[in-house]
Amino acid sequence: MSTEGKPFFDDPNAALREIAQNPAAYAHYLADFNRVVLDMQAKLEILQREARVHCRGTRVEGDKWGQAFLRSFPVENSLNDVLKNLKGVTAGLEKSAHRRHAHDEKVKEVKKSRKEKAQLKARKNNPTLQAASENPGQQGAQSSNSGYGVPTSIYNLDRRESA
Repeated sequence: MSTEGKPFFDDPNAALREIAQNPAAYAHYLADFNRVVLDMQAKLEILQREARVHCRGTRVEGDKWGQAFLRSFPVENSLNDVLKNLKGVTAGLEKSAHRRHAHDEKVKEVKKSRKEKAQLKARKNNPTLQAASENPGQQGAQSSNSGYGVPTSIYNLDRRESA
């Protein structure tokens, strides 16, 4: 089986596309990057400490007090900037993983709320028909609620509750 002339994978971004679609895989993938960056950060912190000790301790004959210290500043500042950027990268990776998960949760909530809104709209547009209640004021039948709203005849006035 020769792979010459043919790409090994049809689409080199297919694996990343699958990872982007699954929030758990996305978080796991970013956690791998985070481990690498944190390891790099730890090694650079050791390098920074050792470079600081070496650069500040390197004295030239005729140096006045503090000149070696001032010469070491550019080296220390460059590593400080790199470490600051690495801390920003780790924070960004963690934030991205959390936001990816939050995105999926929000999509589920939007689907649910839209479904509920559609149901409410359907109920509003097509209300269920309720059976018409029988007229309580039929002849010969006394209503249990004989209030003022119910039409009565003058012959039933004695059975009516007074105010």
